[in-house]
Amino acid sequence: MYQFIVNPSAGTGKGYRIWKRLEKQLENEGREYRVFFTENRGDAAEIARALTADKNEPKTIIIVGGEGTYNEVLNGVSFKGMVTLGYVPAGFRNALSRRSRPHSKVRVQCRRVLHPQYYELLDYGVVTCGEDEIFNRRFAGRCGVGLDAAVCHNLLCCPVRSQMNRLHMAGMLKVVLALKQLALARPVRGHLLLDGVRKVEFNYIYFITIRMGQEKKKRPRRGQEVPEDSGKMTVYVANSSLKRRMFGPVLDVIAGVRKKERGVRSFECSEVAVHLERPLAVHVDGESCMCQQDMQIRCIPRKIRMISA
Repeated sequence: MYQFIVNPSAGTGKGYRIWKRLEKQLENEGREYRVFFTENRGDAAEIARALTADKNEPKTIIIVGGEGTYNEVLNGVSFKGMVTLGYVPAGFRNALSRRSRPHSKVRVQCRRVLHPQYYELLDYGVVTCGEDEIFNRRFAGRCGVGLDAAVCHNLLCCPVRSQMNRLHMAGMLKVVLALKQLALARPVRGHLLLDGVRKVEFNYIYFITIRMGQEKKKRPRRGQEVPEDSGKMTVYVANSSLKRRMFGPVLDVIAGVRKKERGVRSFECSEVAVHLERPLAVHVDGESCMCQQDMQIRCIPRKIRMISA
């Protein structure tokens, strides 16, 4: 039996509209299902925690919502039992939907979730903040420090966010906020410790972005193996003494594009420790983790069993 966790307000009501299409299809096929609607922040995590409390019973949980809803479910679910996740993106284009081969037609997404042909094993990351490990948070798409996170923080509390979303101008709003944060940004000294053995120091860090997995562009053909994540994450560090060199990298982060830019270095690793001379904003999958100075990020390989969309 499918368990649905639906954020009806995702995408300014898109979550509810997608659920009504799913509900009609479920009733036409005579399937058994349960649906749980979220009302407040944290509801999705509590629902996922309750659904996976019985570790002996297999569960299939379908998430209808945006990055925040997915992240809450990921942080509430227990992977000690047999858990399969499905995701129908109802927010706006984001790092998570890029990992699951997004499709513009909702009916295609719904059909592939309800009639799965492939399953993937995906990595997820865990962020631990503070010297006393006072904060732990899972993420499936990306984690950002500095400018990247400051834009997400601004977006979460922006008073015109809903209106811009309704007008399909969310991308423009992100660019405006990114340029504002770039104008205000002050670089910070810091270092990375990669896999516990390689230390890399930087004098002018503007932002650090950690991405999980690979961007999926094509579905495998029938008979082909479904590619699995590698157990590695990619760390991008924007470091330059000239602020004008950050214009391109910041816009690339907002657009989700990964290009080689001057002032940006990339590393592949399974674990990274970040130390900064002063606290900077941190986010995971677009959700705020406040400001942090020391953090550990590690990759948990191939733990999420996901319906391939």
